[in-house]
Formats: sequence, structure tokens, C-alpha cells
Amino acid sequence: MKKFAAIAAAFGLSALALSGCASSGAATSAQATAENPMVLTLAHGLSESHTVHIAMMEFAQKVEERTNGRIQVKIFPNGQLGSETENMEQLMAGVIAMTKVSAPGLATYNEAYHTFGLPYLFDDTEDFYHKMDSQQMRDFFLSTADDGFVTLTYYTSGARSFYTKDRAIRTPEDLHGLKIRVQDMQSQTDMLEALGGIPVAMSYGDVYTSLQTGIIDGTENNETALTTGKHGEICKVFSKDEHAMIPDVMVMSAQIWNNISPEDQQIILEAAYESTDSHKIAWDAAIQEAVQEAQDTMGVTFVEDVDKEAFREATAGLVDEYCARYPGVQQMVDLINSVE
Repeated sequence: MKKFAAIAAAFGLSALALSGCASSGAATSAQATAENPMVLTLAHGLSESHTVHIAMMEFAQKVEERTNGRIQVKIFPNGQLGSETENMEQLMAGVIAMTKVSAPGLATYNEAYHTFGLPYLFDDTEDFYHKMDSQQMRDFFLSTADDGFVTLTYYTSGARSFYTKDRAIRTPEDLHGLKIRVQDMQSQTDMLEALGGIPVAMSYGDVYTSLQTGIIDGTENNETALTTGKHGEICKVFSKDEHAMIPDVMVMSAQIWNNISPEDQQIILEAAYESTDSHKIAWDAAIQEAVQEAQDTMGVTFVEDVDKEAFREATAGLVDEYCARYPGVQQMVDLINSVE
């Protein structure tokens, strides 16, 4: 019932714009003209000021320009058409053409995506970019049409680290007994348990109040959460253990993708990859600004001398467990490790 409610809500919110389908105008890109374009709907929950939204706006502009207006991407931000989970359900049901989701959220449809929620898959940001931009990863992203979707590109959401009100987290032992908010993903709950903390899954919107009232002792995220989420008003110690790099991904309905000519598919992919490159620059700037603001106006201390190897060793068994449980995870881990 929840799934059908989400779809019904999307129809209600977007009937005029979408005419009740994932794309409007021409049914295929081969039939599309500037006068009768193929219009693709892209829904997501981010604000217009978010770096990922800005990157997707660049993507949409380049697609329209390079197809001479034959293909247009209409973006609906701010959760206008529902939550991230609802948007993905709508995409699979043919209500919208595209959306942005956190990569592990796709594990419902393809188990290999569990991998992106696991800790310490990448050595550092440079390694993350190198492997995510590899041809092997791009081939995998386009290999899931039988699952109902393809992934066009990814956007970094930075490295996630622990931060608390007043305690530095230099080793896993420092987490023992602490109630730490995690995303509502099994991999995140399992990770914190492996590290000895007490996981508390909750929505991002509830974190500030929960920190304020003591429901949780800390949380984990990238540096921008200190400023945009105001978490730095309460949490004064940010420990850079960088335990996970969980990308966002831009996905398209496989049915729609198959209605686009190979030539136009290549235009879309190139525009997507370029938007990712632009987003890297914008993201780096956003992180630098957040760190400066958190230090200067919020009094946050950034702890650099974290024993990352201890964290890596404490969670190695979790990665092995997921590889054994999900063959697709083992294949993805092998793919990541194969990129030279």
C-alpha cells in the first residue's frame, strides 16, 4: 500500500507537468524534435542550493544543448514528488524517468549496491575518484537494465566521520558505550556494532534535536553537516576517521533508457560524467568552507590523529560477512580491487 500511495502522490503532485508518465512529448529520442522533444522528469529531495542539484542542472542544460532541444530534462527538487525511496519506487513503476538516490538504497533492486555502504572500501578521496571513474565501474552502472534501472553517474558526498559533543574518537574503543546516530541502512548499523558503539538509526532531520536532548551522544557524516545541519552548535569534536564514502547516484528507468538512441545515450552519459567532474570541484569548496566556518564560528575541533588502521581492522570482518552473504557484493569488491 505504501508503494501505491507514493505513486498516487506523485501523480497528484505532477499531473500537469508529467501528464502521468515518466517522459512526455516524443516517446523515443529518434522521434524527438525541438518542436516535440522527449521530456524526461528527474525528481529528488535536495534543495536548489545543494551542490548535487547544481550539478544535475548543468547535466540537464548540456543534454538539451547537445541534442538541439530534442531531449529535455525537467528537474523537480525539494522532495516535491516524495522521498528518496518513493522516487525510486516511482521510477520503477514508470511514473518518473530519473532520480538521485544514495547508492546503498539501490540494493533493494541489485544486491551489489550494498557494497557502497561498507566501510573502508577506498584508501582515500583520490582512490575513491579513481575507482568510481573507472571504465569497469561505468560498465557496471549500465549493466543493471534487467533490474529496471541504469546508473548514469555518481556524485561524491564526501568521507563520513564520527563527531560528538566533547569526545575525540581516535580508536574504536572510544566509541564503546556511545549512542551514535547512523543512517537507516543495515550496513551502517552493522558497522557501528562492529566498532563497539550503540547504533541509533534515525532520519537526518531528527539528529539536531536528538543531540540537543541527549538521545544520542554523537553522529557521523561529512563536514558540511556541521554547518548546514547546525550540528556544530552542539558537537565540538570532529574526528576524521573517514570510515565510509557513500556516493549519491543518478539513475534512469531502463525502459526510458532503451527508448533513447545509442547516439543520444552517449550524449547523456558524457553530460553526466562532466557534471560529476564539476561537482567534485564544488564539493571540495563546500568542505573547505564548512571546516572554516565550523572552526571559526562554532568552535569545532578537528582531530586528525585517528588510528584508521584500527578502524579498518575492526570492520574487516563485516566486509567479509557481506561478501559471503551477497555474491553481488563479492563481485563489486573484486571489481573495486581490480582497478589499477
